[in-house]
Amino acid sequence: MASLWRKHQQRLRQAASLHRYSTKNPSFSCAAFAIVVLAAAASLWLYLHTTAGARISQFQARDAGDPTHSNVDLGVESGNAVARRGDQGCDYSRGRWVYDPQRQALYNESCVDIFKGWNCVRNQRSNAGSVLRWRWQPDRCDLARLDPAKLLENLQGKNIGFVGDSLNRNMYASLVCTLKQAASKDLKKWRPIGSDKGITFLGYNVTVAYHRTNLLARYGEWKASADGGPLEEHGYKQGYRVDVDIPQSTWSEAPQFYDILVISTGHWWFAPEKFNPVTSPMLFFENGKPIVPPKSPREGLDLTLKYMLSFAEQNMKPGGIKFLRTQSPRHFDGGDWYQGGKCHRSGPLKLAEVEEMFSPANKGVNKEVRLVNEHLFRAASASSTFRLLNITHLSEFRADGHPSTSAKKQHEDCMHWCLPGVTDTWNEILGALILEESVTGVL
Repeated sequence: MASLWRKHQQRLRQAASLHRYSTKNPSFSCAAFAIVVLAAAASLWLYLHTTAGARISQFQARDAGDPTHSNVDLGVESGNAVARRGDQGCDYSRGRWVYDPQRQALYNESCVDIFKGWNCVRNQRSNAGSVLRWRWQPDRCDLARLDPAKLLENLQGKNIGFVGDSLNRNMYASLVCTLKQAASKDLKKWRPIGSDKGITFLGYNVTVAYHRTNLLARYGEWKASADGGPLEEHGYKQGYRVDVDIPQSTWSEAPQFYDILVISTGHWWFAPEKFNPVTSPMLFFENGKPIVPPKSPREGLDLTLKYMLSFAEQNMKPGGIKFLRTQSPRHFDGGDWYQGGKCHRSGPLKLAEVEEMFSPANKGVNKEVRLVNEHLFRAASASSTFRLLNITHLSEFRADGHPSTSAKKQHEDCMHWCLPGVTDTWNEILGALILEESVTGVL
């Protein structure tokens, strides 16, 4: 870059010399002088373009796992930052984590809605403070901090429902704790229409609730009949009956109640300790009859998603918004949770580490996240109304964000997330998308 600058200075000196010569010699070609001036301008453009590119490359090459790079130019958030998808095609799911030593959590560990095993600050997880200092920076836009007062104002008279396993409870608790920062009084705790947990912000008439369901579809234990049957003929003696076309009762009324619905499923479909393919397999039923020959869990997941998304579409409130949240990654090192797996990372993973941990080709214990996402992406693309809430890629980096041993379980928790923590970013993306719909008049 220094040599480019010297060449540019040389072009300027040549132009000045020729200008002096031309004033003394009128016969000197003006065209020749113009050529040299253009060459000087070109060299200046090349220098500026090269140095700017070098600065950008240097910034992008910074190690996201190194907290010494505070990136002050991006680390200080603007109070009126707006998250958009617009003409630039912003994708909130693609970006990088930026360390910001000034960043504060949206709420603190005193929020009573945090399940005690996820309260990493109160449970004194060693890196609980540094987990909160990382900010997600999308590649082509800014992601605004979630403003609870603004979101509640835009949601007046509307309801948000989370349907899924405990990872959606994680997301529910994060959002409720955030909204309480703007409305800590006039609250009603209740369990609307079969939900596991719920709260209404009476001043805004906004209800947020969580419905527990592991598979979305209804399931229960199945045992062979003494009279025999199609499954018995295939040698099955016991297992779990999964009715792919019937929603579990815990959320069967949910679509009619909510204006915004966030659905997820995945972890339980790849849980051999629960649905052992030999001793307790999933046995799928359709229209009340067993599907024979029996289908694999992956085939059963596709069928279930087809029916459950269709059920939600047919029963949702008019104008309601439906999100299918992508899979939340686990970060077990050295084995699965029941094999002594651990998660003792102190900062985000590097990209190479992410690929090593999650690529299905490596056949590691955390590969389920991308396997499940294949089914979720396929189901969302087949739906005309469901939108993907893609939180997978940004979460894959955050091996440092789980409760680990601080959950005080018999095994380490490398699946759920510390609160406050990474899940707050999921809700910042959800909040940005909701506000966009409010601006366009959908809500």
